[in-house]
Amino acid sequence: MPNTSPDSVIDQADALRRFNRLYTREIALLAEDHLESGLALAEVRLLYELEHGPALSAGELAGFLGLDAGYMSRLVTRLRTAGLVERQRDTGDGRRWFLSLTAAGHAMLAPLEEKARRQIAGLLGRLGESRTRQLLQGAGEMERALAGTARPVVLRQHQPGDLGWILERHGALYAGEWGFNQQFEALVADVLADFARRHDPSRERCWVAVRDGERLGSVMLVDAGQTDIPTAKLRLLLVEPSARGLGLGRQLVAEAIAFARSAGYRRMTLWTNDVLTAARAIYQKEGFGLVKSEPHRLFGAPMVGETWERDL
Repeated sequence: MPNTSPDSVIDQADALRRFNRLYTREIALLAEDHLESGLALAEVRLLYELEHGPALSAGELAGFLGLDAGYMSRLVTRLRTAGLVERQRDTGDGRRWFLSLTAAGHAMLAPLEEKARRQIAGLLGRLGESRTRQLLQGAGEMERALAGTARPVVLRQHQPGDLGWILERHGALYAGEWGFNQQFEALVADVLADFARRHDPSRERCWVAVRDGERLGSVMLVDAGQTDIPTAKLRLLLVEPSARGLGLGRQLVAEAIAFARSAGYRRMTLWTNDVLTAARAIYQKEGFGLVKSEPHRLFGAPMVGETWERDL
């Protein structure tokens, strides 16, 4: 039986901290002038996320990176003053601003990424081939352990038991994270029951994202019932907290868009709420635009219901 005493846990923590200190020193992460850029590590990391990640507001980016909102505000101010970052108004919601790189920001980041690659390549070159293989194997094990990515995420069509899971997770997550009441759970139950009874598999689908047998997310596409323009409706997008930040939500939406095109739909629509900022960022990134909004209290707290659409 493995030793799980407090002393063992402390020893394990100290071992990992020793590795962190060694690696931090080796690649000079604590230097105020990271990669001789004139920027601190946090500022370079922010530029990297704006280049490679989804469109996010400063608050959403702070949450994704685990940074204090005040610290994030100071970072953004410095980068805007330097002409590297700018704010752009959300065309679907005038109250919201996205961060993006300016042309100068793009120009600065590209050589920094190349410099970082050369820095790590130099470190590996000092180790030799055998020790490099050992290091990369260990790094892969650490990544899989911390991120839970032992195997890739697979999107499959729903199976028996999946619809019940979708109902349970929507009820629990939306109540816990946004305070939605049981009326929301009842709405989800109605949507799922209607889908289970009479969906057309050739034109309507439900996908579940699975990794190592664990459900991580889901989305549904149904016929919106419009006779003038064949329109599909995106419903019940969900990503488990443990799988957020992996691009899974966007992958689910992209899968639904591809299927809608293949099924002959010419338009897609969806209904969401203004408090669901991460989902709204995905919809905008995938080409949806806000066409209608209306305040309501259907699920307890006051919020704004929104209809988004895109052509296919």
